Amino acid sequence: MKLHEYAGLDATGLAALIRRREVSAKEVALVASEAITLANPKINAVVETYADRVDDLDEAGLGDGPFRGVPILIKDVRGNEQGRKVEFGSRLAEGYVCDGDTHLAEMFRAAGLNILGRSNAPEYSIATSTENLLYGNTSTPWREGYSAGGSSGGAAAAVSAGAVPIAHGSDIGGSIRIPASWCGGIGLKPSRGRVSAGPQLDEGGFGLSMNFAQTRTMRDTAALLDCLSVPQAGDPFHIPSPDDGFMSWLTRQPENLRIAWTTAPTMDAPVDAEVAAAVEAAAQHLADMGHIVEQADLVFDQEAASRMMCAVWFFGFHKTLDRIGDKTGRVPGPDNLEPVTWEIYRRARDMDPYEFLDGLAWINQARREIGRFFTRYEVLLSPSTAQVSQPHGRYGLNLPGLSPEEYMVLADEPVQFAFPYNVAGTPAISLPLAMHSNGLPIGVQLGAGPAQEHVLIALGAALEEAMPWADRLPPLHVTKL
Repeated sequence: MKLHEYAGLDATGLAALIRRREVSAKEVALVASEAITLANPKINAVVETYADRVDDLDEAGLGDGPFRGVPILIKDVRGNEQGRKVEFGSRLAEGYVCDGDTHLAEMFRAAGLNILGRSNAPEYSIATSTENLLYGNTSTPWREGYSAGGSSGGAAAAVSAGAVPIAHGSDIGGSIRIPASWCGGIGLKPSRGRVSAGPQLDEGGFGLSMNFAQTRTMRDTAALLDCLSVPQAGDPFHIPSPDDGFMSWLTRQPENLRIAWTTAPTMDAPVDAEVAAAVEAAAQHLADMGHIVEQADLVFDQEAASRMMCAVWFFGFHKTLDRIGDKTGRVPGPDNLEPVTWEIYRRARDMDPYEFLDGLAWINQARREIGRFFTRYEVLLSPSTAQVSQPHGRYGLNLPGLSPEEYMVLADEPVQFAFPYNVAGTPAISLPLAMHSNGLPIGVQLGAGPAQEHVLIALGAALEEAMPWADRLPPLHVTKL
């Protein structure tokens, strides 16, 4: 298999070739390794590859699911496998090895995916931008030195650059959708409980975080969601899936959806005029499809949310880092934590537990407000990010002199439209529907009510046809390097 053939196929296409025996899973793994080697000096998306999954791949050990033999990267934060390293982008965790499999890794393998390495992420996945002092900064394939977004930036950059067709991501405040927007890919955050966080965790981030992936096509998105929507024993709750699965919704169009659109900022930070125009253009396409589309703003105070969420996101954070330090033989401190992370550690260590309870109460009230909005509308269209990709150094954790609250307000300015869906526990997807005049991609977000991923898949597939992006390749694509 040639590099340009590999990079031109999505995961579904590669799986079909492997299934027809036109190419072997090992051949695909070797080409994927070649693509990573070619792209990584420019984008720095991959921090480790596994020799036993590339040169020494035993194809008999692959699962029999629909993606059998397709390469995937695991994000360097959660979802990893027993005996593999997970270092959270942190010098404190350097060399940390997982004690057991996550259900996510088990489901990836059951789907047939070949987990062949780890993607870069900011320290403990806190930042809007994938920058860390352990492995360095990840660039969007559209411009070296500009952020791939965070925290699943390594995953999104690798997919958009053609290094792998699909890559694991996680999202506690936009961390799948932000990098999808800044790298020109697709990023779905599923509903709360859709993908199991077990067995070590009950729910990620007290219910705010979800695992899924970065993709390039809607058919990969739908097929993978079918593979990962498998309730596991002991999960705290199960949510409904379509009786005929998510794939069937690629060709089904719900009629007369009530769709709201907005470009109104949720905090004191502007929305780029070209980003706003892209949202309006998408709204017009949806109206042309026959949906009921009108302008309506979701009332959400992102700046207040940024400050309040420090009490929830970082409650017990110091204990987590202490446990990591115990395992790696290091004591958390400014010599092995980045400046913002060190301030968060100190803040967590001194936190009044009632702050955490107040934060949960705030989440409850905000979730109710968002829920009421989705009784009036079935879908909300907005920017994925208020701004396109920004240069490295603006939103990383290596910024001295900032309190955790000050950092969160700063970091949320470009990504202010993402967090409401983590609060609500409802699905949202970023689609690469436009390009900025400066040559960087623009992501447009569609959000829906609880367990309505099938609606987003149907609309995403329709927009993929109406506003196609498949032929749009970044300058740092593996076929151009």
